[in-house]
Amino acid sequence: MLGRSSPEDGTAVGMRRANEPSTGRQIGVSVALLVIDLMVVAGMLYGYGIAGWADSYDSDSGSPSSASETASQAAWLLGGGAVVTGGGLLALGWRIPGLAQVVVLGCGAALFSHLAGGG
Repeated sequence: MLGRSSPEDGTAVGMRRANEPSTGRQIGVSVALLVIDLMVVAGMLYGYGIAGWADSYDSDSGSPSSASETASQAAWLLGGGAVVTGGGLLALGWRIPGLAQVVVLGCGAALFSHLAGGG
């Protein structure tokens, strides 16, 4: 057993903690959550487009647009989702899906925040 360390001392190179999920399982969960996240963002983007389309028929230009209100709500919802789901997964030790949630939902929140500002 020259050059190999015993599992008892915890220094083996290929060892991971017993309660950590496997990388394959984390990637599978990431892909499933990515599909769900993209569907949610697409639905919110569709709602924003419909609100903008409806605003084009509104003759009262003094009122705030419902499209910017819709974008603001979407930004808050996606930002909260990034914090809750991404942070929760990271706290549980699921690093890959946690980071994927933070990045995807955070970028969606940034997109809608930009749209709410009139961009």
